[in-house]
Amino acid sequence: MTGDSSPQSLSRSSYGSISSPPSSKPQKEPLRATYLSEKILIPDTEPLLWVLLWATVLGLLCQRLAARLGVVTGKDLGEVCHLYYHKAPRTLLWLTIELAIVGSDMQEVIGTAIAFNLLSAGRIPLWGGVLITIVDTFFFLFLDNYGLRKLEAFFGFLITVMALTFGYEYVVARPAQVALLRDLLLPSCSGCGSPELLQAVGIVGAIIMPHNIYLHSALVKSREIDRSRRADIREANMYFLIEATIALSVSFFINLFVVAVFGQAFYQQTNQAAFDVCANSSLHDYAKIFPKNNLTVEVDIYQGGVILGCLFGPAALYIWAVGLLAAGQSSTMTGTYAGQFVMEGFLKLRWSRFARVLLTRSCAILPTVLVAVFRDLKDLSGLNDLLNVLQSLLLPFAVLPILTFTSMPALMQEFANGRLSKAITSSIMALICAINLYFVIIYLPSLPHPAYFVLVALLAAVYLGLTTYLVWTCFLAQGATVLAHSSHRHFLYGLPEEEEERISG
Repeated sequence: MTGDSSPQSLSRSSYGSISSPPSSKPQKEPLRATYLSEKILIPDTEPLLWVLLWATVLGLLCQRLAARLGVVTGKDLGEVCHLYYHKAPRTLLWLTIELAIVGSDMQEVIGTAIAFNLLSAGRIPLWGGVLITIVDTFFFLFLDNYGLRKLEAFFGFLITVMALTFGYEYVVARPAQVALLRDLLLPSCSGCGSPELLQAVGIVGAIIMPHNIYLHSALVKSREIDRSRRADIREANMYFLIEATIALSVSFFINLFVVAVFGQAFYQQTNQAAFDVCANSSLHDYAKIFPKNNLTVEVDIYQGGVILGCLFGPAALYIWAVGLLAAGQSSTMTGTYAGQFVMEGFLKLRWSRFARVLLTRSCAILPTVLVAVFRDLKDLSGLNDLLNVLQSLLLPFAVLPILTFTSMPALMQEFANGRLSKAITSSIMALICAINLYFVIIYLPSLPHPAYFVLVALLAAVYLGLTTYLVWTCFLAQGATVLAHSSHRHFLYGLPEEEEERISG
């Protein structure tokens, strides 16, 4: 922290990357000091850290099911969807996952553009940072030529960079540990409204990206497993579960660092307080991004880096930007491989990774660069928030299929989901669908023009129709014979071997 700064009324944890609508109410909560600094005071708030924890647990459950499907069947989720779903819903399902991949790539483009802007002290405009992301695409393809092991090593390096950079921010911010643990382990959200719901939906979408479930089911196929030996399958399932637990634990702590740091520096901070902090620091040129009023700061990844630099020195800002770059590169890698497996599984199309990256990045760059050129940073960060929500809205199109196929005894044999696993996963999925539906309903009145209702109605009809189809087939897979139709009896009894070979061919 810079010696000449005097932070005001900084509060503890909240989910940082989700912007909240500004509030005109001044901050009147009784303040209490923490060990961060006697000058930094924290109001009593009810953050959503527990949502982060349970979203990670749900992510682990989904990855466990995805790995089990790949290990037992030798096929990834896209391939199994191609075998069992009819053409129309299968095509719609593929389009939703491609949309999730493009949305994820747009987030990578936004994060990289903001990182370059911060690292260059504003000399590289946002639209310039967006265009630079074309270069990192070719860098990824260059590494891909050296084989999977080199790529895995680079991915491990990126994860290490993220852990170190965001961990550094956590150490210098020093949030109150007891309060953090309480908010993490005890679910509560008194007085929550639409902003908190937006945050919660965004957390789930940011943690569990739909295409990563498809990717995880495909990655396990690279390991040699003797599927004629039940003991080998059982052992592989155990090791993949351990591997997923370690990976998601690292991911959880990285996300926890980010959330806690943002909450410590930003939650319910007023624009005036943020302006004063930056104006009295060595980064005083950044103070102008905060208007002089008592509205609550709209939190985003750009302002997050700035306020960290104002509070803890320029090093914190640059380290934050490096972490954003690392996160963006890892997102590019997972999105590219997920897109390749999804396209091959659903459509039996084999594109080179160059073609896949070119298609996905082109779809991601065009709308992003238009926003960067013709709008401002606030709109770009807001777009990032909406993309998190989009991932949550698309999540049922990954979780429902994986729950369906791992519950089919005809497909999974003795490794099919048990009653407890079905009950837990189904309950969580029902909760996510209910939250998504409620989120859409409460935000319908905010549409800028009645004409948008027509578009939303069409999209909602397709969304609900596909969701209903997936729920129906999920019930069939779990033995609901009363709902069976002759065209979908294979969800009850499996596909004959010759029929499976015909469809696969």
